[in-house]
Amino acid sequence: MASNMKLATATRNKMLDGITTAAGASALLNLYSGTQPTDANTSLSGNTLLAQLTCNSTFAPGASSGVLTLNSITSDSDADATGTATFFRLLKSDATTVVMDGTVGTSGCDLNINSADIQQHAAVAVTSAAFTAGNA
Repeated sequence: MASNMKLATATRNKMLDGITTAAGASALLNLYSGTQPTDANTSLSGNTLLAQLTCNSTFAPGASSGVLTLNSITSDSDADATGTATFFRLLKSDATTVVMDGTVGTSGCDLNINSADIQQHAAVAVTSAAFTAGNA
């Protein structure tokens, strides 16, 4: 039988608040070029780190209506490499513990940045970051 799971909004919010707990204070957003791995447990393979941004020490307020909207994120004033950002990986502040990854673009993505075309040594800024828990 096919799955037809539906989650209550309160449950979706608790799931998203778990991201805040897992990320902790001053989590890191690494922006990469190349193909996003199958899942956040899969090691990177041939991806180039383009930029690293630091999340607010208070990652996000509580999720609402199944959406977690991150607090301000510090821009990277000196990008690591040139390339097109295709996905991000959220790490704890220890820079090794993976929390999640998702899409990157200028609009309509999990993480929206000022430009997906990153130039080495240029500034990279996040315009919005909101994660939505699906209901399917």
